[in-house]
Amino acid sequence: MRMVRWNPQVNHMRTFNEFERLMGRQVYRGLPLDVSENEDGYVVVASVAGINPDDVEITIEDNILSIKGEFSEDSEDEEKTYLVRERRTGSFGRSIRFPVDVNAEDVEAAYENGVLTLNVPKVEEVKPKRVEIKVS
Repeated sequence: MRMVRWNPQVNHMRTFNEFERLMGRQVYRGLPLDVSENEDGYVVVASVAGINPDDVEITIEDNILSIKGEFSEDSEDEEKTYLVRERRTGSFGRSIRFPVDVNAEDVEAAYENGVLTLNVPKVEEVKPKRVEIKVS
């Protein structure tokens, strides 16, 4: 009898992958994001290749940005035997809290080549103000 050392990470992923196989669909665990800050606000960039932009829901409430959607599943052909099946299917979602107040009314969203870009402006009160020095 061979002993196998328990590795929680490996065994957890194996269990999760088995669950996905039994359920017949892959559950995408999160949405990859890049979030950067500039003087005027935040820029959020998300990779959503393969999804129709109309199927993405974006909300901002109490300085929390939420992005939700679903990768559509290809119709399965019963006669196909897959050797590898890694393309994402299922729902996704991601929420982030901004550290300062943002102006939800003026958020701009753009989608190009599978990349969703959000410009989230800060409210005027939290933007840094430059103070001019008057010389007399």
